[in-house]
Amino acid sequence: MDSKFSDVKAKFNENANQYDNQRKKFIPCFEDFYSIAVSIAESNSESPNILDIGAGTGLLSFYISEKYPNANLTLIDISEKMLEVAKERFKDKPNVTYIIDDYTKHQFNQKYDVIVSSLSIHHLTEEEKKQLYNNIYSILNENGVFINADQVLGGTSFIESLYKRDWKHKVENSGLSKEEILSGYERTKLDKMSTLEDQVCWLKEVGFLDVDCIYKYFNFVVLFGRK
Repeated sequence: MDSKFSDVKAKFNENANQYDNQRKKFIPCFEDFYSIAVSIAESNSESPNILDIGAGTGLLSFYISEKYPNANLTLIDISEKMLEVAKERFKDKPNVTYIIDDYTKHQFNQKYDVIVSSLSIHHLTEEEKKQLYNNIYSILNENGVFINADQVLGGTSFIESLYKRDWKHKVENSGLSKEEILSGYERTKLDKMSTLEDQVCWLKEVGFLDVDCIYKYFNFVVLFGRK
């Protein structure tokens, strides 16, 4: 494992037990961000095969499982501590598979009806994002959908500074402790965000249809594509 992914793994292992409690305060648009991602996770099957990339504690998968209680879920993440939290969350649900691995290198051996990701892909370089989108397309069933609820880089330096100012103001007035805020700021050093425009373009280049940004709140977006 290269040093970049070791850093990501270490930071999220360290924060696994507090991650969900803090997330609502680090994401000012939390309710819309997740509910919209779930609302567009459509499948014709009552028991769809769903893959959560960079699943972390399984929060997005949990919300989707409420929509599709008979879904077959696969959660992949590099952090074993985060997946331990997910396992506790899904302890009463039998149809969940856990993979501790780097999802940019993992060889998936099946296809999926829905592939989702939340707050993970922005840790990848541009080339890694492009390759990942290609890989995701290849393991989707026909008419399968990909949903990425994530953060994007501002299209200009002015817009990016606007995004950062707004986010920091809201985080620092959220009720988080100083230590929690500093820890959150430290994790942002792992970010390698790309612009919304670039990512829409990359998804289209791979072959995705109906690509759109379904939701946007400053730099928080929900991207959609269909195979």
